[in-house]
Amino acid sequence: MLKEERLAKVYDQLSELGVSQMLVSDPVAIFYLTGKWLHPGERFLGLYLNAARQPQLFLNDLFRFEEEIGVNKVSITDTTDLTALLKQYVDPAKLLGVDKELAAKFLIPMYDAKLSDGIRNTSLAIDNARALKDAQEIEWMKESSRINDRAMAQFRALIREGITEKEAASQFLGIYQSLGASAYSFSPIVAFGANSADPHHMPDDTVIKEGDTVLIDVGCVYHDYCSDMTRTFFFKKEPSAEARRVYELVRNANESAEEMCRPGITLASIDKKARDIITEGGYGPDFTHRLGHFIGIQDHDFGDVSQANQNLTRTGNIFSIEPGIYNAAAAGVRIEDLVLITEDGHEVLNKYPKELQIIE
Repeated sequence: MLKEERLAKVYDQLSELGVSQMLVSDPVAIFYLTGKWLHPGERFLGLYLNAARQPQLFLNDLFRFEEEIGVNKVSITDTTDLTALLKQYVDPAKLLGVDKELAAKFLIPMYDAKLSDGIRNTSLAIDNARALKDAQEIEWMKESSRINDRAMAQFRALIREGITEKEAASQFLGIYQSLGASAYSFSPIVAFGANSADPHHMPDDTVIKEGDTVLIDVGCVYHDYCSDMTRTFFFKKEPSAEARRVYELVRNANESAEEMCRPGITLASIDKKARDIITEGGYGPDFTHRLGHFIGIQDHDFGDVSQANQNLTRTGNIFSIEPGIYNAAAAGVRIEDLVLITEDGHEVLNKYPKELQIIE
């Protein structure tokens, strides 16, 4: 059913942008507002929003459904003159907001037909609303992270002599499903040895060997909401002094950045905290990505924790804190948690230990 409180947040955001009507085409945003997943492929899907009237869902007959979700359903087919139909609903004297997912093959005819007084990208109205998680979203994301914590212990136990990255990763989905998750939130990363110095390494046929770093970056989906966590281990023997130093630098950067999280600080300042620790430790050039990303229905929701983002943290934000050092000569290490901004501070959603662990 239509999520009235979420819709109200979107209308507030549209008002701040000076727009009173919007055509939403992103299936993820439509799910966020209606609770209904629709996957149109190359066909048009649109939710017309106007605070003065009931939302209108333009839906191809191929995807017809009978349940009521709190919107008026407008039937379209593959031969519908879409622009002519939209003219019956869109106020031509006002700006029309659209989202960044609207395909050019639909957008350009709207411009050509002068569907409204102007068309503006108002994706931020949806993105900013989605960044402020409500109580139900928070609970589902907490449970998704609790499952991820429990799963990590089982993933670690899979690492044994002779196993390859692919063989380990192939068993993750079954473990997730046994714990109550429905799917991956992204393809899992398993990286042994020098592969751990590649931040987005995909599992291959590399066989584990004594002394290897073992980096596991994983996430699952629970009630349509994602989790994401990274832990780094060492296999069979103590890491070298330099690898241990790299590990502790990353852990310090992770925990120090988390400790400063609270409402009303710039996201850039959180990134800076972690980056300064790694830079002062002598590995600045080996921290090659932003500190974190927002997360929710998608593993990478709009928004990030980066040097460029001067936006302020707000209660209800959930984002990752994932500093890393990627140095093949020393070690590739990343440690990642999800953090929820609360009214008076923060809550780290991941509880799996971060102390250096050796897999025996």
